[in-house]
Amino acid sequence: MDGLRRRWDERYRGRAAAPEPAAVLRHFAHLVPTTGSALDLACGLGGNALWLAERGLEVCAWDLSAVAIERLRAAAAERPRIAVAAEVRDLIAHPPAPHSFDLICVVRFLDRGLAPKIAAALRPGGLLFYETFTREEAGGDGPSDPAFRLAPNELLELFGGLVVRGYREEGRLAVPASALGNLALMVAEKAL
Repeated sequence: MDGLRRRWDERYRGRAAAPEPAAVLRHFAHLVPTTGSALDLACGLGGNALWLAERGLEVCAWDLSAVAIERLRAAAAERPRIAVAAEVRDLIAHPPAPHSFDLICVVRFLDRGLAPKIAAALRPGGLLFYETFTREEAGGDGPSDPAFRLAPNELLELFGGLVVRGYREEGRLAVPASALGNLALMVAEKAL
């Protein structure tokens, strides 16, 4: 785990400010609530966490990288009207507790074994916003190891117990300028 942590720390040291919110949040922004608690799981530099907090949510942001969390805390401190509780956390060893959040956002992170725990961490009526890479590499970026990419429609299967409210997986049919060719985007709701 230390080697993985060092690799991510190094990657985030070389990055600029927090990125723009993920495509899944931008494309389905009308589904994002303005109250409640949210978790940005594997948050990286926290662009999604900051965006969610600016919309009125109480946000926790977890990542393995201490560098990413330190930079997210600094970015949040520059925005006095929001609060983001950023924490260095091994997500596999310490997943979220059941019924903990009204919204969970997971972007460009895939651990199939964690999927049931993520679904369980949603409160009834809670929403999961998930975006990650697919094996249909129409966009060129993302992990080279296919184990960290989704098979066609796999995201739907991983969270089969949730009600899908929005989904995009365009693959080779995506317009190249859209940058969606190798991504799956899903919004799903836990039943009341």
